[in-house]
Formats: sequence, C-alpha cells, structure tokens
Amino acid sequence: MSPKLGPVGAAPLARSRWARARWLVLAPHADDETLGAGALIQQAAGEGCLGGVVIVTDGGASHPHADDRARRRLVAIRRVEARRAIHRLTGRATAQPIFLDWPDAAPPVVGDARFEATARRLAWLCRRLRVDALAVTAVSEPHCDHEAAGRLARRVVKLAGRPVALFEYGVWARPAAQGDLQLATRPLAAGRRALALAAHRSQRTPMMGPGFRLETPDRLSAACDRLYLRKAPHG
Repeated sequence: MSPKLGPVGAAPLARSRWARARWLVLAPHADDETLGAGALIQQAAGEGCLGGVVIVTDGGASHPHADDRARRRLVAIRRVEARRAIHRLTGRATAQPIFLDWPDAAPPVVGDARFEATARRLAWLCRRLRVDALAVTAVSEPHCDHEAAGRLARRVVKLAGRPVALFEYGVWARPAAQGDLQLATRPLAAGRRALALAAHRSQRTPMMGPGFRLETPDRLSAACDRLYLRKAPHG
C-alpha cells in the first residue's frame, strides 16, 4: 500500500470529489457495517458527513432457535450489538443505526411490495438527509442478503430525486472492478476495526450456541476500506 495512494489501484477518498460527500451506508447484516465499511463510517463521522447506517436484515437466521421467542431474543441482541459497534467506530452515542428488519436469508425481490416500499423509504431518507453517496455490498457477493442489499441500493439511487453516487464495498469478496473508479478511505487506528467487531458477540463467540460463527482474520487486519463507484447501476 502506498502512503500517498492507499491500496494499489485506489485513489484516496480524502482527495476525491466525494471527500465532503454526505454518506449513507447500507449493511445487509449487523457486523457487515464494521467488516466492509468500518473505516468509511469512522472517516465520514469524524468529518460530520455521516448521514446514517442502515442495517437491512434482522439477523435472526444466524443461529437456530427453538421458538419465535428465542428468535426475537437473537434479533434484539444483534440490534444492541450493532449500536455498540457503530458507537465504537464513530465515538458518538447519537450515531444510531436504522433497522429495516427484512427477514434474514429470505429477502424480498425486486418488484415485491416490501422491496419497493423500502426503496421509497430510503429514497425519501436520502432527500431528507441530503445524501450524496451511498455505500453498499456488491450484488456479486456470494450471499442472498448481500446481493439483495446491492439491488436495493440501485433502486434507491433511481428513486432518490437527487444525485446520489453509488459505491460498493466488499465483505466476502472484492467487487468486480469493471473499470470503475476505486477509492480508499483513510486507515483506521490499529485495532479499531477489531474493537468494533468485538461488539458483535453473538457472531464472534459461542454465546448463542451452535450456529454461524464469524471468522474474519483477513478483514480484521485491513486498515482501509476500498470503495468501487458504480456509474450506471442497472437491475
């Protein structure tokens, strides 16, 4: 990594036309905001340019549960964890995420009533908060919720009624470059991403019993986030 250019092939966000953009970050699950956009969230918040963080799904499918009560408990725990992680990234208790509560691992599809209602809600939010740039996981990521979040963001950009640049970030895979502009955030302080991710105890420890366990040694060591501009979102 070059100290002047950031990760190879990526220009510094701080020197780009989006240096003072107002950002809205969409994360498919609570913990994806830290894994894929933690440095962006910290940088934007530090400059007063964080419009908000949106958690798309309720996270209730990460572990098996005996009944609906147990599922609701898991969802409530993941909400608390997301708030704590974002607080650790931003240093601000007032930086509260927005929860859309899509069913985990069963997202609505493009054209579905819930999909369209959510897109309209986020488009309204972009207008109200004067959002200039939206960051989301790529539609090419190997998870149905990550793909759905990417498609939701594309729909939001079309409905926003104001210019909103669409950027993709990677969690499980690097987005395909497609010749588009790549930006790199400033590096996070050493250990900051790990500290924020530690807030997601339900995904990092056995506290919820057998089920999904997040193992992310490579992402924990990443100092910067890489953002890929999508100039003409379709689909």
